Amino acid sequence: MINTGKYSPEYLLSEIPEIFEIARQYNTVDEFRKKAAEYVHKMQYETFDEFNLFSEGSIIRVRDCAQVINQIFTCRSEEKSQFSVVQAIMDIAHSVPRPDLYSAFYAEILHLFLGLHGRSPRPRFADHHLIPSGLEGREAAIERSGQLDTLSEDVSRYMRRYSDGLEKTSVARREKRRDHIIKILNASLSDWYNWKWQYNNVMRSAEKIKQLVNLTPDQALSLEMARKSRIPFGITPYYLSLMDEDPDLGRDLAIRAQVIPPLSYTEQVSEHDKKDISCLDFMRETDTSPVDLITRRYPSICIFKPFNTCPQICVYCQRNWEIKDAMTPGAMASEKQILEALQWIREHPAIHEVLITGGDPFGMSDRNLERILSGVADIPSIERIRIGTRTPVTAPMRITDDLVNILTKHRKKGRIQIAIVTHIQHSYELTPETAEAVKRLTNNSISVFNQLVYTFFVSRRFEASYLRRNLTRIGVQPYYSFNTKGKDETVEYRVPIARLLQEQKEEARLLPGISRTDEAVYNVPGMGKNYLRARQHRDLISILPDGTRVYEFHPWEKNITKNISTHIGYDVPILDYLIRLDAAGEDISDYETIWYYF
Repeated sequence: MINTGKYSPEYLLSEIPEIFEIARQYNTVDEFRKKAAEYVHKMQYETFDEFNLFSEGSIIRVRDCAQVINQIFTCRSEEKSQFSVVQAIMDIAHSVPRPDLYSAFYAEILHLFLGLHGRSPRPRFADHHLIPSGLEGREAAIERSGQLDTLSEDVSRYMRRYSDGLEKTSVARREKRRDHIIKILNASLSDWYNWKWQYNNVMRSAEKIKQLVNLTPDQALSLEMARKSRIPFGITPYYLSLMDEDPDLGRDLAIRAQVIPPLSYTEQVSEHDKKDISCLDFMRETDTSPVDLITRRYPSICIFKPFNTCPQICVYCQRNWEIKDAMTPGAMASEKQILEALQWIREHPAIHEVLITGGDPFGMSDRNLERILSGVADIPSIERIRIGTRTPVTAPMRITDDLVNILTKHRKKGRIQIAIVTHIQHSYELTPETAEAVKRLTNNSISVFNQLVYTFFVSRRFEASYLRRNLTRIGVQPYYSFNTKGKDETVEYRVPIARLLQEQKEEARLLPGISRTDEAVYNVPGMGKNYLRARQHRDLISILPDGTRVYEFHPWEKNITKNISTHIGYDVPILDYLIRLDAAGEDISDYETIWYYF
């Protein structure tokens, strides 16, 4: 269990006294700022000069912490973040009361300066795996192979904690759930595997859903509030069959979180609804839409949104402010809007790729989908058509032979590629039906990629890695891992950027390349993707009183144009995240290195 009591001014003064001793010597922030910079430089220089006293990992930590501290202590960072970490440290040193400072703030400062002194925690596997010896040649290879076996078994132990929807027990559980739902809805097995029946029977009523699945009291209340507030909502009968009758076991936690909004979400969005709903446009799509139905952030690709609804609404959808309800009538754009959008693309030959999304394009009828694809494929500059859809997991029966034929018809060898980008969140979402839908597509040379949104509900050790491993088994290629959007109403889904970086460096790295080739990104409002793998794309510029890390994200255009603006993003406090993991039964010692991913 986390001892938050140790994250206090008294504990900092006892564990990292040096920086406070320096602060006591000065009465102005500028004087202390200068001496603190000298102190940080001295610590880094001594570490590199006396490198034999430190492990290579510790030396890297010292370097990283020194860079972050220097950045946080600058006047520019204070101006950008509207908060002074330097002043806070001075106040602590001079015993000035700071009731605004939280335990999460003290935790960040503690770990930064522990890292600067080379006293940070060792990596999770450091004491047990890949320890070099004096052996060489074949003997060294055999020794390392044995160490890798031990490491792999440790990884497998983590992965065995998570359910896989393709396991026999999971398949049997879902078949039982399916038969129960069919009986309650007075339907047949033939109906169940008919995508039109699935769409016509999207569940919106909390009372009806409670007949089909065991909801917790909070989930039932949240659904009732969502309907009263007219928050976009809907679940396909198929997806309901993926939810267990024993939710307390937590196998289906990520599945429920996808579609059943937490109370905090419904309360905040209900309040937004009374004001200007456009304030939910977190990605500022209205600022990057040159014509109706089109969004353009990059030179060679645009987003085309002809259909403004889905068979099922994801709680944290970035376009939920545009969508009225699941499969709402009138969601298809007008003929005039579609023709104008197609003409706009035609008039911009720099665009070589179109992402058709919305809304879920596979919510359209075959006739309308055919019409849209024909219009896009007829534009001479188009080389690739991507379709963003979640139907392989919400209604896999939608991937019919007729649909595949429509897609294949517009795939022109050597000229136009057709690709599907889906959104599978958890291994427990995978089913034989999803695997079969993917097979139909890939057997016809239609690539299928996955975009993972890295939420709290998929962020335990090796949980996302297990998903990627199973995705590649059924023919889906990992593509992106998105950091959760910084929207206030989705705070229960958010994960610190440090955790996504930790996952990529410590967990995904242990998988074969094809199973871990997705790209971790932060989607910058109005600008586009910021690649998290590279530190040069962002700076950690401050720690706010509640422990929030403040990042300055650089736009992708920074190396090709002079006049740019950066984006200030506010993360979720690491300590708050760890407390949630602790409450969920996780061993927090597994995550100790999280503090050193910036």
